[in-house]
This record gives sequence, structure tokens and C-alpha cells, in this order.
Amino acid sequence: MKTLLKTSIVLGLCLIAFTSMTFKPKRIIFFGDSITQQGVSKNGYVTLIKKALDSTKYNVIGAGIGGNKVYDLYLRLEDDVLNKKPDLVVIYVGINDVWHKQTSHTGTDYDKYFKFYQALINKIQGVGSKVVLVTPSVVGEKKDGTNQLDADLNKYAAGIRELATKNNLPVCDLRKIFADYEAANNPNDLEKGILTKDGVHLTDVGNKLVADQLLPLVK
Repeated sequence: MKTLLKTSIVLGLCLIAFTSMTFKPKRIIFFGDSITQQGVSKNGYVTLIKKALDSTKYNVIGAGIGGNKVYDLYLRLEDDVLNKKPDLVVIYVGINDVWHKQTSHTGTDYDKYFKFYQALINKIQGVGSKVVLVTPSVVGEKKDGTNQLDADLNKYAAGIRELATKNNLPVCDLRKIFADYEAANNPNDLEKGILTKDGVHLTDVGNKLVADQLLPLVK
């Protein structure tokens, strides 16, 4: 009788402990500019990733703001990312840093870009979160390096690959992935309309391509 009573007490305590445990889903934040801001729309890449993951295991958040450059991300890092205690942060920024050097002379010089980028990595890792890097994709979809900003985008993308190697981080190389896709699927050498609506922001096809490439990394 005493043995049965002890067993019942132990089982009861185990049941209480088990039911009081909270199974917290992994929190993933996609941190970037207008491409990520639009990524939370119906067919956006953030939404597609969210739908593909088990909502009981993953909490997916988009934290994109149009026009943002790397230093804008740094300035809002605390409020929009670190305070949310993410398990993983996907950094996708660089288009405006390159593009705005041409359009409004407010872009980010190469050296400054990577100082801010490394500072982002340091702060995110400093709170125990993991990081995935993403190379900038395109400003114009023409093939064979004929878009006006291709040389700069290639330079910044190469720098992100080096940063990933230096910090031992995974990288989603959208620069190369987009170039390969355009080579195979843009026979008329169009400037837009394949993966982007306007040379920068993603079509449904572009969003799906980005989601398909990022999904294995965030899993």
C-alpha cells in the first residue's frame, strides 16, 4: 500500500512538472529592407517560409523596413530584433546600400558597410542568437553583368561571402542564385519581370525562389 502511494505521488509530481513545462517555438526573425517588408505579404518569401514550417515549432517574424541600409538595421537592432529574443536572425540587406549611391548619393561605402555588418553579427551573437547571411540579389535582371550596378553588387556580395567564412556562418548566396536563374530563364534579356517587378522587388516567382533557398538554412 505504501509502495503504491509513493508511486502515485511520484507519478503525480511528474505529471505536474510535465504539464507545467512550456514548449517554446524557435523564433526566427528576417531582418532587412523593403524586400523583406514585402516578404510578409500573401505570397512573400517570409510568408511562404512561415507556411512551410510547423507553427508549433517555429515562430517566424518579418522585420523589414523600406529604404533601410545596413546602418538603419544597426540603429533599430535592439527594438526590432534583440528585444524579441530570437533563436535565429536572417540578415538580408545591401541593395539600398549600393543602389542609393547612384540614385540619391546616400548609399554606404564598402568599408563602412562591412563595419556595420560585422557589428550586427557581434551584437546578435552576443545574446546567443544564430545568424544567417544573405548576399544582395539584383538591381536589374539583365544577364552577363550588363546592369549598371552589377560590378558593385558583385563586390558587396563577395564581401558577405568573406564575412560568412570569417565568422563561420551559413550564407544564402542570392547574388549567384539569381544570376544562374536569369541565365536559364531570361532568354530575352529583360531588365525586369522575371524574378522582380521593377528590377529589385520580388515577383511571386522571385519570392518562391528566395523562400526555397532560405528554408533549408532556417530549419
